[in-house]
Amino acid sequence: MDLDADLTGQSVLITGSAVAARRAVRRYRAAAADVRTVDCPANFRTSVLDEVLLVVAVDDGDPGWAPLVQACRLHSVLLVREQAASPGRHIALVGGGPGPADLLTVRGRGALREADVVFYDRLGPVADLDQLAPGAQLIDVGKTPGHHPVSQTDIQAQMIASARMGNRVVRLKGGDPYVFGRGGEEVAACAEAGIPVTVVPGVSSAISVPGAAGIPVTHRTVSHLFTVVSGHAPLTDPELEHLAGLGGTIVVLMGIGTLPQLTNGLLQAGLRRDMPVAVVERGFSPHQRTTISDLSNIVSAASKCSNPAVVVIGEVVAVGRAAGVQSEIADLTAAMLRS
Repeated sequence: MDLDADLTGQSVLITGSAVAARRAVRRYRAAAADVRTVDCPANFRTSVLDEVLLVVAVDDGDPGWAPLVQACRLHSVLLVREQAASPGRHIALVGGGPGPADLLTVRGRGALREADVVFYDRLGPVADLDQLAPGAQLIDVGKTPGHHPVSQTDIQAQMIASARMGNRVVRLKGGDPYVFGRGGEEVAACAEAGIPVTVVPGVSSAISVPGAAGIPVTHRTVSHLFTVVSGHAPLTDPELEHLAGLGGTIVVLMGIGTLPQLTNGLLQAGLRRDMPVAVVERGFSPHQRTTISDLSNIVSAASKCSNPAVVVIGEVVAVGRAAGVQSEIADLTAAMLRS
């Protein structure tokens, strides 16, 4: 049974060893309760039950806690049981998905609930972190294009140092850790440092953000493959030629800054000038916006667009429009045809 109770200022007794009970302690303190702790049965005195509203019995494996249940009954004190916190000295790389907390996976939520420390990026479910990881230390290590206040090397060093202190650490990223999230580098750093690490997949914006705009990245008889490209750095001429020759759908993440070079390169490589293109900004947010044009005109159409954005190039954009997808900026190509 899950209870949502206002415990502000209420006395709560948490029993169990310090390591096992640390998750419960920080969660109830985050709820503004007056938390008291008893770390072993030998230190427990039944008189304390006259002063508390609730007892949280953490299962630390010590059979000496058995009389606590009867003592709570005799003193008419509510008792709830809780599993011990997961062992520390561990790092989990968690994919936070495209932003809303309800698109975070169940396993991702569980990892955040267990976290002692969370190192988070600016994308993902950051607005809800105090509820997702109650009482955890939250450390912002987010980057924006051209501005990296905390280097990747420093992020990895801080994560490892925190885990070595006995903490259960979560590295929370937007999307999926292994889709342009530098998750591979962080796993390698953890392995080199001898720190156990797990990876929790997340919903990638490469698929979900086009979907939020009604654009499928694949569609039967239209596109049977899609290619995901990082837009952080310009592609080389051979890469552009290969990309244009693959066919299917091209999905570009964080590609606003390199959009002129990308579109010009694809045109030079032979991709059709009238190939439909969509730019979906701030997917799943209240300010989501879709701009649709074609390959030869999208740079002009998207002149006021900014990251975070996902660029979709391919006939699937037309499929989305045919299904009723509405762009908030008029299609410049259609406007020119009407004029």
